[in-house]
Amino acid sequence: MWQSFVCAMVAAVTLQALNPFRTGNIVLYEVKYTRGWHGFEVVPFIILGILGGFYGTFLIRLNMKVAKWRRSRNASRPILEVVAVAFLSALINFPNIFMRAQNTELVHFLFAECGPGAEDQFGLCNKAGASLGIIALLLAAAVLAFFLASITFGLDVPAGIILPSVAVGALYGRALGIAFKMWQEAFPKAFLFNTCEPDIPCVTPGVYAIVGAASALGGATRMTVSIVVIMFELTGALTYVIPIMIAVMLAKWCGDIFGKRGIYESWIQLNEYPFLDHRDDTTPPDVLSHKVMTTIDDLTVIVAVGHTIGSLQTLLANTPYRGFPVVTETSNPILLGYISRNELSFALKYSAPATNRNMSGDTQVFFAHQPFADPSDTFDLRPWMDQTPMTLNSHTSFLVTLRMFQRLGLRYVLFSNKGILQGLLTKKDMWSLLSGAELREQENIAGNVFRQRNTAEEVGLLEGDEGDSLASPIERRQSL
Repeated sequence: MWQSFVCAMVAAVTLQALNPFRTGNIVLYEVKYTRGWHGFEVVPFIILGILGGFYGTFLIRLNMKVAKWRRSRNASRPILEVVAVAFLSALINFPNIFMRAQNTELVHFLFAECGPGAEDQFGLCNKAGASLGIIALLLAAAVLAFFLASITFGLDVPAGIILPSVAVGALYGRALGIAFKMWQEAFPKAFLFNTCEPDIPCVTPGVYAIVGAASALGGATRMTVSIVVIMFELTGALTYVIPIMIAVMLAKWCGDIFGKRGIYESWIQLNEYPFLDHRDDTTPPDVLSHKVMTTIDDLTVIVAVGHTIGSLQTLLANTPYRGFPVVTETSNPILLGYISRNELSFALKYSAPATNRNMSGDTQVFFAHQPFADPSDTFDLRPWMDQTPMTLNSHTSFLVTLRMFQRLGLRYVLFSNKGILQGLLTKKDMWSLLSGAELREQENIAGNVFRQRNTAEEVGLLEGDEGDSLASPIERRQSL
């Protein structure tokens, strides 16, 4: 804790000394508001939260459709695609004054409070700034930026979604703030505005821009606490913690109605990365692990004795698996350990005994203690083998196995019964099972038995009419 404090202090002092933003501030969008917020403004803050949820939902769905369309094309021309999108962006951005500037500069002026001496590049603080024309330009810029963000996120260029979402949220937030300010100035004696002091501006549109930016970011990423902290770090607006929290929570709740995944989780699912999250909304299949594991009959195992360097090199060349269980013998496969592909390859190539560096392919190798073996004529691979791999009983429930993968970050689990190897489950198998369960929940298909599909990402699901038959373990091993 002390080291973290010292590092943070040094970083803050260095940032203040270098002044990279040329503003004298240590945060990018630091704002200083002279006025607080009123209770009646909770209503527009709620509206901004709901808008953020809808923004995130539509952004994710449109972006996923664009990404799937890109992958469905027969020919990929990334350079041409980037040039075309850049040209299209220039054509769309130029007519609108709010889209010509860089996102960082735009967000800075949208967050700023109007006051004497305040810089006003976009004319938001003059009398013409509070008009329907400005509101229309802001909303048009938000809509166009939404479509551009949906298209550009996922291109073969380094680009993110945080700053575009902040800019979109700030645009529609500032528009709502200006509209609310116009309403308050048109009816200053209305019951809703009784708490406003006379001759003092009551509504600050810049606050609405910050709240809108937080809501858009929360709707796109489905994060809560992290978004609030990020907004504090970017702006330093600690006074408005409650409005930001209201908008972020409502954005997440509204977005979760249409889908639990944020933009990053959606891309993880699209790329079929075996990420096992801790969400409780997907019910795992209520089966035992031996119903879904790859059985010993379909595993490629290594026996403790009887192999040579040449046979192991042939095994590595002919199989794509990332690791191999090591057993005593195939007729009585007592589990001795597990050796990964990388460890085995490195050991065979670089780790020959010092007494005999030039071993031939006929050199005997072993994974168990051989008291009469000659070290000059044999190769002991026990140091390269994991002799205590993660092992569970084959009758362990699938839920317990899933929790082990999630909490320990495992890549595989071996199943045994009284020391005899029964099978194996990998992280990819677990992800395939959960993806199939979630798909059937979304389709509202009744029944507890899974049917095997032909798609590679669903290999490992149960099949059959009796509920106790297995999907082809050979196909499942192809996806490991």
